[in-house]
Amino acid sequence: MIVEDSLILQKFENEKTRNESFSLLLEKYQQKVYWHIRRMVLNHDDADDLVQDVFIKVWKNLINFRQDSQLYTWIYRIATNECITFLKKKRAKNNISIDDLGEQLSENLNEENYFSGDAIQKKLQEALLTLPEKQKLVFNMKYYDDLKFQEISDILGTSVGALKASYHLAVKKIEHHLLSND
Repeated sequence: MIVEDSLILQKFENEKTRNESFSLLLEKYQQKVYWHIRRMVLNHDDADDLVQDVFIKVWKNLINFRQDSQLYTWIYRIATNECITFLKKKRAKNNISIDDLGEQLSENLNEENYFSGDAIQKKLQEALLTLPEKQKLVFNMKYYDDLKFQEISDILGTSVGALKASYHLAVKKIEHHLLSND
């Protein structure tokens, strides 16, 4: 049974039903957030850690949620920011360029025990690693999460037109990568 966000928020306001509310929120969004993050960082353990970080932030800040956006948009924004911060820290910690980070993530993809995709999915993931961060984000949100451009705009704070252009460029680069790496 999927619970409406309004009920989750209503229950969260009451201290007696706050834990129940948060359990409902986790049930509704945890898997979606995990896969959103996983597609960005590729590693299961890193994704698991980031999901925990995201939901700790959600727990701490949900009481202040102003409801000027949809709940999942707000959660995705937190998850996206956590991913970006994580990837930047990883680059800085390892003192590597974004291209080298893509190579490193690609190697991790080959070694990943939790990766169960077929050869085509693996090629797609490798192609995604060649994209700039924003194009990868937009592609993942549109292709995998099936979000509308307006929803992505609300999450990323970017115009719909710019997102459509980023998505189009990402698709072209992915197609080129897939066709040139047979």
